[in-house]
Amino acid sequence: MDPLTTSTVISAPREAVFGYLEDIANHAEFTDHFLRDWHLTRIDSVGRGAGARFRVDAPLTRFGWAEATFAEVERPHRIVEVGRTGKSNRIRTLGIWQLDPGPAGATRVSFTLQTWPAKLSDRLLESMGARGWMRRKHQRALRRLRTILEQDPAVSGRAAKRGGRVTVAGG
Repeated sequence: MDPLTTSTVISAPREAVFGYLEDIANHAEFTDHFLRDWHLTRIDSVGRGAGARFRVDAPLTRFGWAEATFAEVERPHRIVEVGRTGKSNRIRTLGIWQLDPGPAGATRVSFTLQTWPAKLSDRLLESMGARGWMRRKHQRALRRLRTILEQDPAVSGRAAKRGGRVTVAGG
């Protein structure tokens, strides 16, 4: 699939946004409307090598498990995650979080997702609406991320209702 990009502007310093995003355990908090059953792949959930396995709750999907691992972490502007999804983990994925300075101390956050379907059946599923569904879900995730970070007491002084953090399976 061609790269799919969504973005938002968050009224928080870039370092604070990056600090939140570089901990993969935090990602479940703003993506739990379509990514479920998160499990860390190692105890340290921060920085290069941190990873998680989760289920993509997509329509018409029998094999919804996916995984993502941070391959590059360039403080404070870029995080690259690589992973796999689909039946037998045959679809490769690449996600790039880009953080750029915004107006008045804000941060422009963009997320780009690209997949490489291995089989014709995988390509057909993507062409039958999976791309639009994924775009809508990631747009909502970025809106939720903005709400969480703009209400973070460390950033804004206001307390926000927060979801649970992901832990290592059995932890």
